Amino acid sequence: MDFFTWSRALEILGFSIGILYLWWEYHADRRLWLASIVMPTISGWIYFSKGLYADFAINIYYFLMAIYGFVVWSNGGSGKAKKKLPITRIDRRHRIGAAAVFALLWLGIFAGLKFLTDRTVPVADSFTTALSIVGTWMLARKYLEQWLAWVAVDAVCVFLYAYKGIYFYALLYAIYTVIAVIGYRKWGRMMQTGDGGVSE
Repeated sequence: MDFFTWSRALEILGFSIGILYLWWEYHADRRLWLASIVMPTISGWIYFSKGLYADFAINIYYFLMAIYGFVVWSNGGSGKAKKKLPITRIDRRHRIGAAAVFALLWLGIFAGLKFLTDRTVPVADSFTTALSIVGTWMLARKYLEQWLAWVAVDAVCVFLYAYKGIYFYALLYAIYTVIAVIGYRKWGRMMQTGDGGVSE
């Protein structure tokens, strides 16, 4: 009866932009960062209205990372204009650092949600938020393993959003989970052939 509300309309719009974002990410196209500038505004409002405060807060980070990612992907990561940033594997030092940052973020965000908010699902909310922060940084650096982070995030989000009644986003993240697996394989092939993806 009240299915088609303003909130539902924004959810559908966010879903549509999310599909476009996914297409560009799959093809390592820097335009994915343009979609990343729009999506946080829509998603942030939805998450806040559903009491997913960590997911709401992370959208500020997403917006800033979208600008950073677009610049890095456009300049090859080293100030070399019009050179594509290559797809690479994350080295051991950065892998350990990323894991440590994830663990600290998960613990810190969980504590904040548990003691400072009227949390509903603090463990899952803090997990997806912490890993998304690390995963977005990995994406900005064009590390192949960023896809593995998103497999974990997306799979948890399917159940989280379905539980909260955000059904279009639950569907979107189910699609994301499948594409993340396929994307990992595609980026692996692109890395081997030296194809960094679409630059324009």
